[in-house]
Amino acid sequence: MSNPTNVLNISDEAGVKKITFMQKSIIDEVVIHQIGKEIVAVIDGAAQPKVLISFNGVDHLSSAALGVLITCHNRVRVKNGQLYLSDISKPIFEIFKITKLNKMFQIADTSESAMKNFK
Repeated sequence: MSNPTNVLNISDEAGVKKITFMQKSIIDEVVIHQIGKEIVAVIDGAAQPKVLISFNGVDHLSSAALGVLITCHNRVRVKNGQLYLSDISKPIFEIFKITKLNKMFQIADTSESAMKNFK
């Protein structure tokens, strides 16, 4: 089942909510707010959420978007769920390293390898 919006594509694959972005740049405040709202709804809709956020095709990410990811991480952790990030381009991964967010998040090279890590 797929739930496309103008900012996210959310699908269910083997009990894992896979989220992909519909835009290459995630820098607009309104878009980031919408993304946060939709991802939180996915997390809040599950007792023990299993969420994969794929950054395939994303070229730019603002610091506000990182804040949304941290919020999502915290909500998943409170519910004893799992959150993986995947398909992060080298420039965006550098931002994760600089901010030390690569230590907070579980990050896989590809969405396929991330899917294998869900329990």
